[in-house]
Amino acid sequence: MSRPSRTPLIGLLVGHTVSLTGNMLTIIALPLYVLAETGSPAATGLTAAVATAPIVLGGALGGVLVDRIGYRRASVLADLVSCLTVAAIPLLHATVGLPFWALLALVFLSGLLDTPGQTARVALLPEAATAAGLPTERAIGWFEATERGARLIGAPVAGLLVATLGALPVLVLDAATFVLSAVVVAVLVPANLQPGADEAATVDGPATSHDTGYWRQFAAGVRFLLAEPLLRVLVLLVLVTNFFDATKSNVLLPVVAHRDLGGAAALGLLVGAMGGGALAGSLVFSAVGHRLPRRATFVVAFAVAGPPPFWAMAAGLPLPVLLVVFASAGFAAGAINPMIGAIKLERVPARMRARVYGVIGAVAWAAIPLGALAAGFASEHAGTTATLVAAGAGYLLVVLTPLLGGPWRTMNRPPNPPQETVPKARQAPVPGQPSDRDTRIITV
Repeated sequence: MSRPSRTPLIGLLVGHTVSLTGNMLTIIALPLYVLAETGSPAATGLTAAVATAPIVLGGALGGVLVDRIGYRRASVLADLVSCLTVAAIPLLHATVGLPFWALLALVFLSGLLDTPGQTARVALLPEAATAAGLPTERAIGWFEATERGARLIGAPVAGLLVATLGALPVLVLDAATFVLSAVVVAVLVPANLQPGADEAATVDGPATSHDTGYWRQFAAGVRFLLAEPLLRVLVLLVLVTNFFDATKSNVLLPVVAHRDLGGAAALGLLVGAMGGGALAGSLVFSAVGHRLPRRATFVVAFAVAGPPPFWAMAAGLPLPVLLVVFASAGFAAGAINPMIGAIKLERVPARMRARVYGVIGAVAWAAIPLGALAAGFASEHAGTTATLVAAGAGYLLVVLTPLLGGPWRTMNRPPNPPQETVPKARQAPVPGQPSDRDTRIITV
């Protein structure tokens, strides 16, 4: 028996942290760049919509590719493509010029492989935890902490850098972080770190060109999601809350920071406060979460994490008070993704992780471009304050729906491992192991 090695897990955690820190640089720099160039919330919303639309496409169609080409290779490839597209923005601006349509094209290309790359790292977590001789739950907690830590560190640093250097130099730095992430994963994560071949044969049966076709595998992921009542309602809820979160993070928060709070530094501090609160919440939940009732905790966490930041900004509260509100919301949000991650991995077979996660992520993120567009339009025509109040109220109504019952009553840990929905002649149990992905309050 080989000795435990934590190197692959460390490679995943470090690479994921660096990549997400780079994402935070873009999240802060890009909307402020567009606002400075155009002065239009609607243009900012359009840019955010174009940035998130390929995430939906990449999540839906990229999961199968991740399963097929390998998780490690997909992670490295996604970071390298992101490096090229992000670096092209300041390069073109400084040389031949960057018209708005070209900026939208680069933003679209940059997001196309981002979700598959993150999905690939999530899908490797159980095997990396096994190689390290650690419980998968602990690896999930560490992975969640890296995401929250990236938000905590990256957002304030990005705000300060944009305030002192400008948005375009920060995008250059962002491109460098993607290269570093790709190198870390390529060097520290071994190429053979994949779900076992025996498991693949058990789940998928004998390999044939028909069985392993791209669209057949994609359809299998869709069918699996449709056959799971709890996953269906969970994804629908996150779909709607992501719509509201997109209005805030992609448009309304940058507009309020730019208009009322002094710009980039305030935006970075608020995003960082929420990230810091979420990091603390994740750590606390990892210690006591198994003792808490899932459904009640889920509802309370969402209710505290979602509406209050909207209403606090609508009330015109000063920056110090907003920081407290955002930190408290982040603390509550820290409990959400571990619960969602546990639910997914209790129900999704290991060999289907990337394709099912890709479909889940695509559906959950589908309303984000619409949320960004709607926020930009509403902010210009109805006013930012009215938009904030309405979005907070809608958010609260949505997150109370799990109290109605139905599939939500099955949120507790199931007694059996997940199985793939296949014909009975070759149906077999497959061990599921917890892991998760989240990037903001935006979940799944």
